[in-house]
Amino acid sequence: MNITTVGDDQKMISAYMKIVDATAQQLLTGASVLGSMSTLLKSQQDFTQQLMDINTSSIGSLVDANIEEESTKLKALQTQQQLGVQALSIANSSSQNVLSLFR
Repeated sequence: MNITTVGDDQKMISAYMKIVDATAQQLLTGASVLGSMSTLLKSQQDFTQQLMDINTSSIGSLVDANIEEESTKLKALQTQQQLGVQALSIANSSSQNVLSLFR
């Protein structure tokens, strides 16, 4: 073996080690970025799910409020109708009573 050959081999091994170290560092950096992106995506997914749940709940409340409003309107109309029928009944009986006085 030649001494210059051993030195050249050590230089090549050192160069390869530097390449391996740089590659490992790039892999660690990439994994770190991937992990932070994964966390960001998870939080955005959770936020979107919460918004969907709130929208579903809000729509249900609006529908319930609409049904209650319509129910109230219907009851008011039914009451008006009953009052109208009673007013007509009173008016008819009053005229009957007045006519009976003249008989």
